[in-house]
Amino acid sequence: MTIRSRSAASSTALPDELPPDATRVATGIAIVLVAQLMLVLDATVVNVALPRIDADLGFGPAALSWVLNAYALAFGGLLLLGGRLGDVRGRRRLFLVGLGVFTFASLLGGLAQSPTQLVLARAAQGIGAAMAAPSVLALLTTNAPDEAARNRALALFGAVSSGGASIGLVLGGLLTDVASWRWTLFINVPIGLAVLLLTPRFVHETPRREGRFDVVGALTSTVGAVSVVWALVGAPEHGWLSARTLGMLLVGALSLALLVRTERRHPHPLIRPSLLADRRRVAALVVMGFVIAGQLSMFFLTVQYTQRALGMGPLATGFAFLPFSIGIFTMSRLTPSLLARHGAGRLIPVGAALLLTGFVLLSRVSESSTYVAGVLPSMILSGIGGALVFMPVTATVLSGVEHEHAGSASGLLQTVQQLGAAVGVAIVASVYAVGAEPESFVPGARAAYLTSATFAAIALVVALATLARIRRGAAPAPEVEDERVPVPDLAA
Repeated sequence: MTIRSRSAASSTALPDELPPDATRVATGIAIVLVAQLMLVLDATVVNVALPRIDADLGFGPAALSWVLNAYALAFGGLLLLGGRLGDVRGRRRLFLVGLGVFTFASLLGGLAQSPTQLVLARAAQGIGAAMAAPSVLALLTTNAPDEAARNRALALFGAVSSGGASIGLVLGGLLTDVASWRWTLFINVPIGLAVLLLTPRFVHETPRREGRFDVVGALTSTVGAVSVVWALVGAPEHGWLSARTLGMLLVGALSLALLVRTERRHPHPLIRPSLLADRRRVAALVVMGFVIAGQLSMFFLTVQYTQRALGMGPLATGFAFLPFSIGIFTMSRLTPSLLARHGAGRLIPVGAALLLTGFVLLSRVSESSTYVAGVLPSMILSGIGGALVFMPVTATVLSGVEHEHAGSASGLLQTVQQLGAAVGVAIVASVYAVGAEPESFVPGARAAYLTSATFAAIALVVALATLARIRRGAAPAPEVEDERVPVPDLAA
């Protein structure tokens, strides 16, 4: 029997009896997914609380953005390093260390009495998240007992990663209205402690990888990613052609060029060049980056539209995104079977097309639009489209990756996500500023939403040109052995 036939059978057929540790494995996967949800939530949970934070601590308009940017900068800049450390030191161990840092930083952030204290706490949260997040995906793929369970875990990971951002807006609005903005940070503490206590009992550790650590690769990847993210998050404020923006982009480009040179020569590279040798994987990474750019920039715009044009409060704004989350989580139940039947090469273009349609519809909103007519259809389409993209893209990126390099592949995927978010929000904020008028949100919104749609359109073109053209049988079929992460045949 071929590898392909075994994959198809395991993806669609249920076993006659469950393995003896099935409950333990399922509990471990659930625990890891709860941690992932918490990490994703923190990228958006404070968004709707920003006005209250400003009023309480006195940030000022320019400095307030650093409540978001400090987290994004540390998280996005250190993901590659976090992924490799997990491969070398043990993924469960680094997951626990990162989650401990994140939880303690959340407590400090909730207790902050000055802007500086809060920004430093948010940066520390980002550092902890960068250590924990790459291990999440690696632990999911290595702890799942078979391909069917792995597909389900990846679908839930995609749902949590995509839908978690909108859930963060709901939770942030609820906590801010009912209690205080400080609870958008305090809420992480009991959840983090519970995950820290339960993980050693239910989640297996992964073997450490022997060999020298790539110090130059670690430094250049960190400096490069931090420089690029820093340049992008500050570009709307300082200008795209400012010395600060161009200088940081140049530092980032030079650092990443040195990283490429180092990785080709080092015997134990931080990022294996073979990870980028597969054009399916590269295409999937590009699609992910542009989809995230479109989705997060849409969030950025719609939060303002619902509050400024529709007059919604923080809690109502959060609930405005609930249909998006429902679409994501509902479709996540269907995506594994759709993937087994149709392949990633068909699902991803359909999902990108739905996202594109949703963003174009939002570009037509006006001051007289209502939520039901102007926003709700786009939320539904974007939720369904996101679910059809995220799990197949994630599985494609991890397809055929050796067990010992799963952390690096996960870190690479999530770095692309963070850079996509930073690029998307920075570009859309600049586009919006060009047409903005002080008294109304709508004048600059049309071009900004169409920019989000352009990101989705680029993802659609890449998916159609690269992923959809590969025949199902052309995918590499690695041997199902202990040292590899077995992933089903995903190409279409």
